[in-house]
Amino acid sequence: MGTFLKILILIPSLILIISILLQSGKSAGLSGSIAGGAESLWGKNKGRSYEGILSKVTAVAAIAFVVCALILVAVQ
Repeated sequence: MGTFLKILILIPSLILIISILLQSGKSAGLSGSIAGGAESLWGKNKGRSYEGILSKVTAVAAIAFVVCALILVAVQ
């Protein structure tokens, strides 16, 4: 059972690593937030954009990783 859970925790961890590496940096700084960075932040279709999908995948993978880690600790 422990080996199965260890293998199972690899899946969300790899997805988490890949999704974090694919995200672009937020290096606009102060000038980007004043000059129109809020448009991209509060845009209507942010959830359907590439960045929105990556942020959702990252959040789901992080939650799955934490849940798998807690189950692994509870079993052992």
